[in-house]
Amino acid sequence: MKAQEKYREMSIAEFFAKNKELAGFSNTTRALYQTIRELVENSLDATDTHSILPEIRISLRELEAATDDKPAKYEVSVEDNGIGVPPNEIANAFGKVLYSSKYVIRQTRGMYGLGIKAAILYSQMTTGQPVFIISSMDSSENIYYRKLLIDIKKNEPVIIEEGQLIKKNNWHGTKVYLTLEGDWTRAKPKIIEYIKRIALISPYAEIIFETPDNEIFYFPRVTKKIPKPPSEAKPHPHGIDIEQLKAMISFTKTKTLLEFMTEEFQTIGEITARKFLESMGLDPNMNPKSLIEKGNSKLLQTLSTGLRTYKGFRPPRSEYLSPIGEELIEVGLKRLFNPEWVKAITRQAKAYEGHPFIVEAGIAYGGNIPPSEEPVLLRYANKIPLLYEEREDVSYKVVSSINWKIYNIEEPMPLVVLVHVASTKIPYKGVGKESLSEVSELESEIRNAIQEIARSLRLYISKRNSEHILREKIVTISKYIPEIARSLSVLSIPPEKWGNNKNNDKDLVERLIKIVSRSIEFPKIDGKEEDPEKVVRSVIANVKLEQ
Repeated sequence: MKAQEKYREMSIAEFFAKNKELAGFSNTTRALYQTIRELVENSLDATDTHSILPEIRISLRELEAATDDKPAKYEVSVEDNGIGVPPNEIANAFGKVLYSSKYVIRQTRGMYGLGIKAAILYSQMTTGQPVFIISSMDSSENIYYRKLLIDIKKNEPVIIEEGQLIKKNNWHGTKVYLTLEGDWTRAKPKIIEYIKRIALISPYAEIIFETPDNEIFYFPRVTKKIPKPPSEAKPHPHGIDIEQLKAMISFTKTKTLLEFMTEEFQTIGEITARKFLESMGLDPNMNPKSLIEKGNSKLLQTLSTGLRTYKGFRPPRSEYLSPIGEELIEVGLKRLFNPEWVKAITRQAKAYEGHPFIVEAGIAYGGNIPPSEEPVLLRYANKIPLLYEEREDVSYKVVSSINWKIYNIEEPMPLVVLVHVASTKIPYKGVGKESLSEVSELESEIRNAIQEIARSLRLYISKRNSEHILREKIVTISKYIPEIARSLSVLSIPPEKWGNNKNNDKDLVERLIKIVSRSIEFPKIDGKEEDPEKVVRSVIANVKLEQ
């Protein structure tokens, strides 16, 4: 007798518990970083997405030191002042994998609501401790709390403890406590760099991070300007596959195919819908639900293929996206790097496979930026810093392929390049969300954005070099003005009055300053022009004449 295979169903929670590396929890170092990242990004989505200026408090505390046979244990807590979670949703929001408020077409930091559950599963598997959640909505009179575990076999929350307290102040938001195994010593550089990059891209947020070393990293809010929150979008026809189409037809309340086209998709009006249906040979008055009935698979396939390939649809709308904006990118770069020169750009919206996206870029040059053999690359996707897999990212491919010497930038270069991609669907390479795929439309936009700023930088460097040459000439000429003035003063009066020529010296100095200043014209750099007379006077102020 041959042995027979045993079959059983595996829940999604069990799948991610057994394949935790897919969500970024491959080891104790990465897990500590990933947990903080997931909690912080949830907090930011709960605040700035709803036009709330974020206040984020992050604490990492060592509970048990590492030994030879087991890693250290840490308590991670993150608190925000966001919208809070409805009390009846807390258990499922934190205890059920693939249960989330993010399953709409909208730009969000997270894609599936998976990250926080992966962190809870990792915590549960390494320490056995429940997650502790405290939350309150602005309109609520109470603060609610839950302690829970995830039933891995059933993918259901198991509530260990729950309750509510009367709210005595106007606090609203969420605070989450997790206990997990981690390696702070190795994770520290990445975690601190992550917090810095979050502060850079969110200068409107107040962030406090308390480390196990009793260090406190404080990033105060430096602006109250906040990006426009993203709005929920209808799907664009070019991004629809046959399974999505079947789901849309199942849930639609429209009675005709014409209504279905105009009501369920973006950018499709009645005239466009009629032209499309006519080109596909489909009856506009057909009930859309008939397409998913038995025997109509060919018609469904025709509609699905046509939606993806029809050239008459307008591009996806960009108002559903929430770019950071040039001003905030420049503010963030200035705060973190204190550069000599900085500039940012937000490109016009483009689309790939029916998904709108906007590329933003920023370049900081000189100042306190340490020179290096290649630019420092800061990568962001939907306002999330990407720290791992840099060389796998399309942004790295673009930046490393640019000949920076064309832009008057020599090695070692004091240069920082920031790239941000905002989209309703970021083309990540993997579930870990650490690098972007080489989508041709995306690559082209990143290259165009960086090169446009680089051309401005080249102009700045060229003008700055011209100014340096002129400044050297001014210094060379100006330092002789006091001596020339004294000599002219002596030659212009009788010998018997040589001791009383101080006023004449001053008058001649002033005249020579005016003459030299009028002969010099500094180039305008970023709309500003140096005052030659001011430079001449600063040189003369340091000249001492021998008696």
